[in-house]
Amino acid sequence: MQRRQLLVAAAALTAGPAALSSVWAQDYPTKPVRLIVPFPPGGPTDIMGRTAAKAMGDRLGQQFVVENKAGAGGNIGTDAIAKAAPDGYTIGVTAISSLAISPHIYAKVPFSVEKDLQPISLVGTTPNVIVVNPSAPFTDLAGLIRYAKANPGKLLYATSGVGTGNHLAAELLQSRAGIELVHVPYKGSSQIIPDLLSGNVPMSMESSLMTTTQHIKTGKLRAIAVTSSKRALALPDVPTVAESGYPDFVVENWFGLVAPAGTPALIIDRLAQAWAAGTQTPEVQTAFQSIYANLRSNTPAQFAEFIRTENQRWGELARRLDIKI
Repeated sequence: MQRRQLLVAAAALTAGPAALSSVWAQDYPTKPVRLIVPFPPGGPTDIMGRTAAKAMGDRLGQQFVVENKAGAGGNIGTDAIAKAAPDGYTIGVTAISSLAISPHIYAKVPFSVEKDLQPISLVGTTPNVIVVNPSAPFTDLAGLIRYAKANPGKLLYATSGVGTGNHLAAELLQSRAGIELVHVPYKGSSQIIPDLLSGNVPMSMESSLMTTTQHIKTGKLRAIAVTSSKRALALPDVPTVAESGYPDFVVENWFGLVAPAGTPALIIDRLAQAWAAGTQTPEVQTAFQSIYANLRSNTPAQFAEFIRTENQRWGELARRLDIKI
């Protein structure tokens, strides 16, 4: 077998680099794969990344090792993915923040989504939920807006980072409602909850139902509205923002697998197929249900088109509201 592979590789050398790359890709993966998650452990992106790593590893016969690189709304970890060798041995699960929002609000982003990253597959989506400490002087979205208008620039709200999907959802809400809130960015959803429970920050535009639902059900936190098109299955009694007086207001966070640009197409397809197969298993479905996330998969071409569409949407919003970091 080794002699045959060497002969094929030797023949590929005469055909050029593309043919040689295809030969090495045939046996992929032959060693552990690093999967970067650009947010801290314990949050929804981390759970999705670890679930994807296990599912793909099981189907491809190699270990996928998760590495958390948090900061800058996911940009630090996403940049590490973009700058890795394009050999299929470093990939990542990143989010709407880095792939569709940051390029339009930061003066400079250290990577190009279009030029430096190769889409593999969408992984999942989650709604945002507006959550408040019970001591807040309002119990619904209408009350929140009345309070914010009476106290401009005084109501603080937390998100999992500057430029994240929940940050832009809050910016959009402020624009639609004509209110002014004060943004308090954290490194991830799991770090917000202690301050929200203690009242240090009275409100959060929260992207993680996993970290908030148990506290909402016990009354330690109050959910006011969700930003998805339909009510969340985990919170059937909580209305959508659209139901609460702002039609067509729909914002969902999304997460997807990407690799460095230049990674052989055969490897990209193999990873996408491994994830698609994994989504059919009870283990993966249960993991996503446990964090109240919607399980997703698509082809690399479909995910690339999805990213382009989302960039158009959020780029237009950032320019219209003049959102800059």
